[in-house]
Amino acid sequence: MGPKVSIIIPFYNCPYVDQAIKSALDQTYENIEIVVIDDGSTSYTEKIMPFKDKIIYIRKENGGTATALNTGLFVATGEYIAWLSSDDYFVPTKVSKQIDFMTKKKIDASFTNFDYINKDNQVLVPWCTKRFTNLEDVYNAFLTYNAINGCTILIKKEFFDKVGVFSPDFRYTHDYEMWFRMLVNGYEIHYFDESLTKFRSHENSGTRKYQPEMQKEMKIIEYHYRPLLKEYIKSLQSDQS
Repeated sequence: MGPKVSIIIPFYNCPYVDQAIKSALDQTYENIEIVVIDDGSTSYTEKIMPFKDKIIYIRKENGGTATALNTGLFVATGEYIAWLSSDDYFVPTKVSKQIDFMTKKKIDASFTNFDYINKDNQVLVPWCTKRFTNLEDVYNAFLTYNAINGCTILIKKEFFDKVGVFSPDFRYTHDYEMWFRMLVNGYEIHYFDESLTKFRSHENSGTRKYQPEMQKEMKIIEYHYRPLLKEYIKSLQSDQS
């Protein structure tokens, strides 16, 4: 049996949470624990009840996704961490394929491509992100946009012990700040060329509802981290020459 993987599912008033949990339970990879963090929901909690005996369920006061993820990290016992938004879902081979890729390449963190779906699970846009060919391309992408969908990540838990947990200061873009923080501190996040996550577009998604707030946070993050990333890329290039 391979290393344990903890799938953390933050949940707040989401009607699709049962699909997310089911996709985690349906993974072909066996050594998995599922940690559902209820961030003070007032609706749709009944959708979790059928799975209660198969998951770790923790309810907390509402504090935002970063605090829910951090609670999940605190209780997770896996060697690896995956994050799944409650309105998205994994394909059944997500964890097994990604773990296999990382084991063969001897890497500690990876992300994949993803499909964009609607409320009825129909694929609107397949393979939504750029198909990177090397690590330098990933670094350069972050000089213009967020290249990583957080729900495609598989990462060693010890990374968070070294760089810290998600920052609640960034309520909507905590993942963007985290990837920057990891990259500028020398932690590599490699691209795996498979589409293993379904990312849902719907009228109540945070990406739609809070776009102005997201843009404001992103500018703060980019102002701080992009100069640091440019210097880090330069140092890598000078080491290679």
